[in-house]
Amino acid sequence: MPGIALIAAGGTGGHLFPAESLALALRKRGWRIHLATDHRVESYGQDFPAQEVHLISSATLTSSPVAAFVGLAKLGRGMIQAWSLLRRLKPSVAIGFGGYPTLPPILAAARLHIPTVIHEQNAVLGRANGFLAPLATAIATSLPEVRGAEKFIAKSVQTGNPVRPAVLEAAETPYPALGPDDPVRLLVFGGSQGARFMSDLVPPAIGLLAPDTRARLAIVQQCRPEDMERVRAAYAEMEVAADLQPFFRDLPARIAASHLVVSRSGASTCAELSVIGRPAIMVPLPGALDQDQKANATVLAAAGGGWMVEQKDMNPVRLAGDLTRLMGDPARLSAAAAAARAAGRPDAVERLADLAERVAAGATGVTA
Repeated sequence: MPGIALIAAGGTGGHLFPAESLALALRKRGWRIHLATDHRVESYGQDFPAQEVHLISSATLTSSPVAAFVGLAKLGRGMIQAWSLLRRLKPSVAIGFGGYPTLPPILAAARLHIPTVIHEQNAVLGRANGFLAPLATAIATSLPEVRGAEKFIAKSVQTGNPVRPAVLEAAETPYPALGPDDPVRLLVFGGSQGARFMSDLVPPAIGLLAPDTRARLAIVQQCRPEDMERVRAAYAEMEVAADLQPFFRDLPARIAASHLVVSRSGASTCAELSVIGRPAIMVPLPGALDQDQKANATVLAAAGGGWMVEQKDMNPVRLAGDLTRLMGDPARLSAAAAAARAAGRPDAVERLADLAERVAAGATGVTA
């Protein structure tokens, strides 16, 4: 009989969305789900299918001595909370999805000899997962190769990155037909850390397009609330149809309806683009120590599913040129959509659920 599965995830969409998908899959198999996370769950995890959500103290460790001391104190408090929680719940398996809030629960699980799985969404092993990897029973990866995980290959399994049911539903929509003069539906989003850049980049680029090219566009764009009016005014002046919102709860359906996407390249974004099968111009978020978004975009671009342009090389002139070429070549967009779809793993959640159950049962092998 399935027992309790403790899922630990940082409180951002990139961590919580695949965790939510696994929770749904395991619950269908009869597991009881508990979630350990942080306060950010209120923004992204309202629909998480857990019997109970447990907020665990955590912090990001930095090089600042004072901040590091405070962070260690918070993590220590989180360890006490996690230790108490796991001794009470006695889960059969603990699955971590990255982010510093996973450290206390997965560390406590390992110390209590509870089987553990960590899932790495990106093409680079995250810092929290890198710390936990030596202790984990098994490591699930989204991609065939994960930089930093090479020495753990014996206990690594490529499952893919689980996507939400809404993404699987959207994936049933074929790529929209596009003739040489048909309207082009352009979707633009950047997540919480990228929407401002997109608001500064895309409207000026659209303004540089030839009038007949610009007239074909119908834009759906994520904007921060403080940028909404200036972006709306820019598109109105150009007489470009634009649907602007600060957050799209129906983003998978919006992706499916689009001919082309301009976005960042977080792990969940790349997984959703590939499962649904839509071409994207990807501009990785710069500044990350491990350059995970650049690595993610490089993998999808190498598969033919899109184009990666680093932020330092992207500007309105460059984007206007890219849009002009792609809008003038529907066959190229369609081929990129097919390549993106071929790179997707729609069965990732079931593969990860299978792995979690094998680990919970005490299987010594972790083969896919």
